[in-house]
Amino acid sequence: MKWIIASDIHGSEYYCRKLLEAYQRERGDRLLLLGDILYHGPRNDLTLQYNTKTVAEMLNSKKEQIICVRGNCDSEVDQMVLEFPIMSDYVLLAEGSSTIFATHGHIYNPHHLPPLYKGDILLNGHTHIPDCIEYENYVYMNPGSVSLPKADSWHGYIVMENGEFLWKDLSGNLYNIYKHSKP
Repeated sequence: MKWIIASDIHGSEYYCRKLLEAYQRERGDRLLLLGDILYHGPRNDLTLQYNTKTVAEMLNSKKEQIICVRGNCDSEVDQMVLEFPIMSDYVLLAEGSSTIFATHGHIYNPHHLPPLYKGDILLNGHTHIPDCIEYENYVYMNPGSVSLPKADSWHGYIVMENGEFLWKDLSGNLYNIYKHSKP
């Protein structure tokens, strides 16, 4: 199964459209969204083409293909307009013999770890900075942000298939590759 993993759309119609174009181009089977879908939050500027109603409509058209976790900017009001569940703090995915603990990052992150087995993956957004770090007992991954990248990074996502993770920008340019194998 091919997963497209993205985070932090923050209500940008423009970048949501670019993400869905990338999803189509990559021929993804599922879209994993790591939170902060509609609202931009009080610390962020308005995103390009900030239009939460249209973002909700675009994502609702793919509702059968979306798995989503709640970000710190997501609320019950957002859930009222989105036709797929967004209120879970995390989701667990199987990747070979490893587990991927997918979350937004404001609750669980490298400074506050969830229960992980050696070789598991902690996957979160929230920081808006793409990352891949191998720690002694787990691997930390972050796709960065679709709409508001930080630290001179790109508007991007991760492609996950058969234990391989590819960090790409919304045009499909490759920035990083990681092949996961549980110890």
